[in-house]
Amino acid sequence: MPTTTAPPTSRPPAAAYVNLVMATVGFTLTFWAWNLIAPLGSAFGDSLGLSSFEQSFLVAVPVIVGSLGRIPAGALTDRYGAKLMFPLVTALTIIPVLLVPLARDSYLAMILVGFLLGLGGTTFAIGIPLVNSWFPPAKRGAALGIFGMGMGGVALSGYFTPRIAKHGENLPFYIVAIALAAYVVVSWFLLSDHPDRLIPTTSLGQRLGSAGKLRVTWELSALYAIGFGGIVAYGTYLPTYLKTWYELDPVDAGTKAAGFALVTVIFRPLGGWLSDRVHPAIITAGALAVVAVFAIVQAFEPSLAPGGTIDLLVMAAGLGTASGSVFALVSQVTPQPQVGSVTGIVGAMGGLGGFVPPLVMGAIYSAKGSYSIGFMLLSDLALAGCVYAYGRMRTVKAE
Repeated sequence: MPTTTAPPTSRPPAAAYVNLVMATVGFTLTFWAWNLIAPLGSAFGDSLGLSSFEQSFLVAVPVIVGSLGRIPAGALTDRYGAKLMFPLVTALTIIPVLLVPLARDSYLAMILVGFLLGLGGTTFAIGIPLVNSWFPPAKRGAALGIFGMGMGGVALSGYFTPRIAKHGENLPFYIVAIALAAYVVVSWFLLSDHPDRLIPTTSLGQRLGSAGKLRVTWELSALYAIGFGGIVAYGTYLPTYLKTWYELDPVDAGTKAAGFALVTVIFRPLGGWLSDRVHPAIITAGALAVVAVFAIVQAFEPSLAPGGTIDLLVMAAGLGTASGSVFALVSQVTPQPQVGSVTGIVGAMGGLGGFVPPLVMGAIYSAKGSYSIGFMLLSDLALAGCVYAYGRMRTVKAE
């Protein structure tokens, strides 16, 4: 089960950077596939006559499946390596991408296809142990932050998917399928596992059970559910929020949502880079404090220009920074032999953190005609995470 790493003082070999680039590109493409439904959620809602909650559920299904799928994906990567798992999962993701055009006239069929699209969200748990194994601790935070920029696939999807759809409602799915297929071929030749990787001999259940017994697994999961969960919620529900509350057209809403998602992408490696220089728990606490304050501001429903835009951008920066620093914390406080399994669980909880807000937002708006309560709840969670990160996680050491 161990994921070996280079000695703390060594310089990463060229292969480390090749794997970092390939993992980041794969993460980006599969995340685009994972988020294909969200930018077109309002269009599907109109064509299928969905309520706000039904539309939110359609958007959220790939999120929960992709999140839970990270648990076995991380453990299987410990066993079989990223060289096999990354191309395999990417190839399987092509299937639901091509099924969307066939399912778009049925809500039930779309739910089932969304379930399969969740595969694209599992690659996070494949890339983290790969990158972690190739880089020494002194450079690991920045490297993991760069890999985390692959979540920019959500921003790419938000920007390009509705625009491509204007030239053909099924065209986005065909283009993404071709891109995924090309990556499968290239990654098969360029990805490589660390030469000193030790293959675990224990069963999948034993490895997950061992990781689940660690207190830090669940502490990190809670923090990541706030940071990364907020980012996923941004990517999946922000287009709907902007369209519903600020009455933007779908393309304009998707464009602005992509801009906000891009900010999270930029700030994630910054969170990792800062964590190589300051304790990642302190960076996490500061970032979540910013989110807490500006979520309260957004709860008072400022106009989009300029107040709401600035507010949402600052929250995006805080969430991006926190997601980068939390995974720098994972590599610091998790026993190295269990990085893959812990990553799977933490990544799953982070994704689940993104599953809940769209449903809550949709339900609150349907009941109250306002999103204020939802933003106040986000503020409460961010403040709790800030206090816990600063008060507890600064003192945790790998067991």
